[in-house]
Amino acid sequence: MNAAGTMEVRVFADIEEMSRAAAEQVLSLPRSAKASGRFSLALSGGSTPARLYSLLAAPPYRDAVDWSSLHLFWADERCVPPEHPESNFKLVRDALLSKVSLPEGNIHRIMGEAGPERAAREYEDDLRAFFGPAPLPVFNLILLGAGEDGHTASLFPGAPALHERTRLATAVVFEPPKLSRVSLTFPVLNHASQVLFLTAGRAKSAVVREILEDGNTKQYPAGMVQPVRGRVAWMIDRDAASLLSQREK
Repeated sequence: MNAAGTMEVRVFADIEEMSRAAAEQVLSLPRSAKASGRFSLALSGGSTPARLYSLLAAPPYRDAVDWSSLHLFWADERCVPPEHPESNFKLVRDALLSKVSLPEGNIHRIMGEAGPERAAREYEDDLRAFFGPAPLPVFNLILLGAGEDGHTASLFPGAPALHERTRLATAVVFEPPKLSRVSLTFPVLNHASQVLFLTAGRAKSAVVREILEDGNTKQYPAGMVQPVRGRVAWMIDRDAASLLSQREK
């Protein structure tokens, strides 16, 4: 383990070990949110967190969650219907929601099928209604990943969305056949109480080294997630950590 300021880095043998540690982390955090009576969690898509969602949907983890107090949001979504195979909502529904008793009102999905601009506006309205009058929402936990290009959520290198400072959710528009998206913005990501990156695979190793050891000189979006008052933790498997120095391992 390496802790530097508000950053923690943990390296695991494989994605299974990493996912189980992440499940324990998720379960430990709601205890600190009991005073408010609810726990806000923003999820990400992709193959890496899918194992975590499956674990949370099964004993013993499922039985340890107070599902009535858990409110699920999404860090980003593709602009597709909820049944589409590329939908982040579908991934979470199939792996987790279909197997637990989460109240319907606790599921705050991004309506990607409405199109990027409208879906971003409606999602921002939902965020403001849930979190109240504060300028920025404070999520109890946001789960993120890092792409091979250093993107996180749907914040891609060089994209205008990187500079958004007033919106809570922003449209990320691509020309077909690429799918447009909706993403939480940096102000939201950087006001979370806890951000947890789950990153696996040798293809991510160069990005991991750049962010965790080289100071993010290339300004990868994943490395720009630095909560102003919260903590950021990176859980990575041995392949993703393969280019880190021995000190990190």
